[in-house]
Amino acid sequence: MREALLWEPDGDRIHCLLCPHDCRIADGARGICGVRENERGTLRALTYGLVSSVAVDPIEKKPVFHYRPGTLALSLGSVGCSMRCSHCQNWQISRTRPGEDARLDRLPAAEVPELALEHRCEGVAFTYNEPVIWIEYVLDAARAAKEAGLYTVMVTNGYITTAGLDLIGEVIDVWRVDVKGFSDRVYRELCKARSIRPVLEAAERAQKRWSMHVEVVTNVIPTVNDDDDTLRGIAEWIRTALGPDTPWHVTRFFPYLELGQLPPTPVATLERAREIGAEAGLHFVYVGNVDVPGGEDTVCPGCGAIAIGRRGYAVTARSTRDGACAGCGRPLGVKESAAHPE
Repeated sequence: MREALLWEPDGDRIHCLLCPHDCRIADGARGICGVRENERGTLRALTYGLVSSVAVDPIEKKPVFHYRPGTLALSLGSVGCSMRCSHCQNWQISRTRPGEDARLDRLPAAEVPELALEHRCEGVAFTYNEPVIWIEYVLDAARAAKEAGLYTVMVTNGYITTAGLDLIGEVIDVWRVDVKGFSDRVYRELCKARSIRPVLEAAERAQKRWSMHVEVVTNVIPTVNDDDDTLRGIAEWIRTALGPDTPWHVTRFFPYLELGQLPPTPVATLERAREIGAEAGLHFVYVGNVDVPGGEDTVCPGCGAIAIGRRGYAVTARSTRDGACAGCGRPLGVKESAAHPE
């Protein structure tokens, strides 16, 4: 535990400035995330240095397809979340709070690079639960990782203030953001968040102000966000705000928690989402959480060749040079690893 960043006194409460929930926290209470507590007039980051999960993952598992493909990332998570999604797959940690029945190990930020290099990782990913609410630790661990020559990834719901994003902007390379719908209504009902607008604005700022590599994921949920208008809205926003070469991952939903009564997403719906993305002008739309032939391949928009073939989390074929198609030279927006120099 340490003093949190991004807060100010507000009478007999504390105003947390980290995310758009804009919590005013009474003495002894915590914010919506459950990990930032007012302790006699000081905001404390309760999960600083505490991890619930540590694993070595392919970068493709995040999923991130256009940044250092084929490399490994040391993946770290803690507990808590700024949203309460009705279909959360990691609910065992996202809905757990410090002091509850959860095993939390201590991992000093300074030791993260050594652990990553020991396991032959080229990067560090903050993932599993929402890393924004872990921002003090993310800042320190990411800074140490960058100093050691490692890349850094945020796997995030994107619900962050401008001040929060700017705090970590210089030490994060990849912003892998969930866009869960395309209306405030979906965000209120599905995620218990006020609005989608901060998510979109943060993704745009991450790319334009901080030059982060951005990839977007939409978990397509039957009857919730699977209609053509919603999918088209997301696709057109990606094209106009982030660019047509920005990867969009449309992934299959499986029943969880409060949405346990819904069926898994039909493959036909995911294929339709991919069509909508292409119609909107996106060049790289991927189908995930289901085995669809070619659904995860990077196909060159110039010549139609498979530039990067994938199956599961593995890269099975590669025909790129300096981040471009090796056949026709068309740039693919792929940041290569050291083994495949740009």
